[in-house]
Amino acid sequence: MARFILSAFADEACASLDGQLRVLQQEGIPLLELRGADGKNCSALTLEEAAVIRRKLDDAGIGLSALGSPYGKYPLAEPFQKHLDLFRHGLDLCDKLGCKRIRMFSFYPAEGSDPADGRAEVLDRLETMISLAEQAGVLLVHENEKGIYGDSAGRNADLLNHFGSRLGFAFDPANFIQCGVQPLDACKTLGERITYMHIKDALMADGAVVCAGHGDGHVPEILAQLNAARQDDVILTIEPHLTVFNGLQDLQSEELKHHESYPDSRTAFHAATAALKEILTALK
Repeated sequence: MARFILSAFADEACASLDGQLRVLQQEGIPLLELRGADGKNCSALTLEEAAVIRRKLDDAGIGLSALGSPYGKYPLAEPFQKHLDLFRHGLDLCDKLGCKRIRMFSFYPAEGSDPADGRAEVLDRLETMISLAEQAGVLLVHENEKGIYGDSAGRNADLLNHFGSRLGFAFDPANFIQCGVQPLDACKTLGERITYMHIKDALMADGAVVCAGHGDGHVPEILAQLNAARQDDVILTIEPHLTVFNGLQDLQSEELKHHESYPDSRTAFHAATAALKEILTALK
């Protein structure tokens, strides 16, 4: 059996770091995937701010599962150096935070182009980033975000096969649905390479995000498969996306559709957490 450990993008519940830590304590979630704090994306933090965040995490008894970065969420057609400099700063932030994982992406191909045409450039950029991360003792974990090179099961497999254990994989069922990919099919192809999972479900009909188990992401079945196959720790990062939270529109451009409505982000966050806990209870 797997040992499932909960984490969360707590910026969906509260913009302030202090508020995020309170929410995690209230919900019994021991880990944070740090994406935003006090109105700043994690990539924009200073080293001094990172040191303060680490002290607050320690005081609250909350650990970091990963830096929920935007690295690689960048057009392939744009020069790489500026983005690489930002990434280097991210590695310095990880050192200050005591963080050993960075969630990242595989770049946006030119609009209307065949993603395969950009493969060589994607691999070259990722090789540079992975090599720097290895030197810093950090594992890069690729997420299957909509619109990037690695948004399909096949291109994710291509990246993971090319880099082997040097590159981790964050499996996001809702993102696959929004690309027209059946998550169960993707899990058959990629299940053995899952480093951790984003708990986000969606409807195939229109891509609307719903609580885990309420959509077409087959989250209960995928977790049951992981539970049967794994004997180690498996982090599950809750990413509700159930209501528009501060900063969400800066993270993605597509319109969010909602079939489950909540009065505020805190209530939505609790609903997402409760849905996952219900699924995990049924596995026991």
